[in-house]
Amino acid sequence: MPSETAGALLTALERFGVGVCVGGGWAVDALVGEQTRKHADLDVWVDAADFEGFLAAVVDQGVDRIHPWPGDRPWNFVLHDGHSRRLDLHVYETLSQGRLHYGGVSAPFYFADQDLSGEGRIAGLPVRCERPEFALRNRTGYEPREIDRHDVGLLCEHFGLQPPESFRHGI
Repeated sequence: MPSETAGALLTALERFGVGVCVGGGWAVDALVGEQTRKHADLDVWVDAADFEGFLAAVVDQGVDRIHPWPGDRPWNFVLHDGHSRRLDLHVYETLSQGRLHYGGVSAPFYFADQDLSGEGRIAGLPVRCERPEFALRNRTGYEPREIDRHDVGLLCEHFGLQPPESFRHGI
């Protein structure tokens, strides 16, 4: 997904009054201020309270199909337009005292609203994105791919972070 396409989707969401936070590989590129690799999709975090508006905005843009993916869950699935635009959606709930909840009741993931308070740019557009530390933490818990090694290396180099244990050999 080219940066212009990602920027256009984010602008459409903004027009509908939906505040999203960019995640995944685009968060890394937004944090460093330039596109450093190809992206198959655009990961976005959206508050469950904004879910209806989110769907209205993406359907307005023609992103109106579910892309079946192993591990899909009600809080994490991929929407697409039948061609090249794919949104990997991460729905969270806002709790009290700056806490956020992601996932189901049997395996909840709690994190802080500050984790989604990073600032970056995509195609010249200012965006809210994952903070570097949170983006780094989200690259653990699975077998790293080459793009994960790229993203982790970039985050560590650009922000002076230490790589997670699973990345300490071969970044």
